[in-house]
Amino acid sequence: MERGIQPPLVDTTACLCRVDVGLKTVAGAKRFVPGSKLCLQPDIKSSIHPTRQKPPRDRTRNQSPLLPGLPDDLAIACLIRVPRIDHRKLRLVCKRWYRLLAGNFFYSLRKNLEIAEEWVYVMKRDKDRKMTWHGFDPMNHLWQPLPPVPKEYSEAEGFGCGVLSGCHLYLFGGKDPIKGSMRRVVYYSARTNKWHRAPDMLRRRHFFGSCVINNCLYVAGGENEGVHRSLRSVEVYDPSKNRWCFVADMSTAMVPFIGVVYGGRWFLKGLGSHQRVVSEMYEPETNVWRHVHDGMVAGWRNPSTCLKGKLYALGCKDGCKVRVYDDETDSWSKHIDSKMHMGNSKGLEAAALVPLNGKLCIIRNNMSISLVDVDGGGGGGGGAAEAEHLWETLAGRGQFKTLVSNLWSSLAGRNRLKSHIVHCQVLQA
Repeated sequence: MERGIQPPLVDTTACLCRVDVGLKTVAGAKRFVPGSKLCLQPDIKSSIHPTRQKPPRDRTRNQSPLLPGLPDDLAIACLIRVPRIDHRKLRLVCKRWYRLLAGNFFYSLRKNLEIAEEWVYVMKRDKDRKMTWHGFDPMNHLWQPLPPVPKEYSEAEGFGCGVLSGCHLYLFGGKDPIKGSMRRVVYYSARTNKWHRAPDMLRRRHFFGSCVINNCLYVAGGENEGVHRSLRSVEVYDPSKNRWCFVADMSTAMVPFIGVVYGGRWFLKGLGSHQRVVSEMYEPETNVWRHVHDGMVAGWRNPSTCLKGKLYALGCKDGCKVRVYDDETDSWSKHIDSKMHMGNSKGLEAAALVPLNGKLCIIRNNMSISLVDVDGGGGGGGGAAEAEHLWETLAGRGQFKTLVSNLWSSLAGRNRLKSHIVHCQVLQA
């Protein structure tokens, strides 16, 4: 070969990489082909026949549009404005619609546009000790059908209930009549209208306290097996990490019977050792428990909840009086009185107090629901006209007793409770 003349490129069919498909390296090929040159195209495929590069698969090319004749972004803009009561029908149209409604994107748009709707979900134990639950649409005043409660919670007692991410309702712990205390955790998604499993708790417990702070689920105290097995341990579930972990123990073992989150702190009140009433407060930022004995705890009654930074509690059995806590005076005061009390029947007893669409929502054992506009008036000193303006009754179809039957129940002394509400939460979607 003359100097200055570049050697010709190695023919692709004579490349050392093609000598034998069983030879893994060029050095191995040299032993069989003396004087052969290095491959100038080391990334060539091991076949002597050229292959055609397949274009990347475009999954959206063959998909039908969400709405015929409209781009998907405009179709989504239309679908997010469909009322929530029809979402159950939308999920049945096709797989694309189901995936859209089951994802975060659809409901984040509804929330950003402030068109997401809040529904009330009530869990009730019937006269046969079976757990049933119902969803109430306050816009249309209708109770909606829901999938059955998971079997393990159909007869369980002392389990917790909390809402994460605004749309996931969790059931956790509790005591099975056969298996005893449980660690099981399940949750219902308002986006899919289905139940799902979640990681089990670290300890078996029932009749404990629970709350949600910064979208994390806290569980404290309760019992394990038997009345004398009270617990001090506290654990928290973080949905972003999908796991439970222990935090600081309470100062004393407790079986809580009332709890609320107020000012970013968790207040618990329950029975401690020797059946004494004890109260403690937990600060998540410092991970410290402290005993509390102030006026807030002394006058605290159940049910109670926080709305727009203020702490409210019901001041009578039928929930027709609402009290508010005053930080400055460290005392409770009467805030709003409906002026229309229903009586002392067990069926009319207020079982839950939850925030709903910026108002206080009172749910009674007979499934009647009242709304109180705490921002619409003064501190309860007005007349009957003012009280009538602040209070609103939502009539759930087929869930109310008549006025005559309520009056007869009170006069006849029929106070034996056949069914009662166990938990009540609000989910947004």
